[in-house]
Amino acid sequence: GNTIRQAEFQQRIEALQQEGGEFQMMFNADEVFHVDLQKQETVWRLPEFGTFTSFEAQGALQNMAVGKQNLEIMMKRSNRSQATI
Repeated sequence: GNTIRQAEFQQRIEALQQEGGEFQMMFNADEVFHVDLQKQETVWRLPEFGTFTSFEAQGALQNMAVGKQNLEIMMKRSNRSQATI
């Protein structure tokens, strides 16, 4: 059958103090669109896709903000666990 996947991730490289992330939507392993997090806009793999559907980049940015917050929480918990070892 057909599958639609939403993929998002948030990462931070502590040594370099760099953050990054990605948000994309795929259909049967082919990218339909991704959100350019810097420009805060939806980028369609094929421009024609944007003529019959839409996606508000703001929704992806909100999801990424939650992902970033969750990453912060997990890092703090991990650091506390390491301190007790």
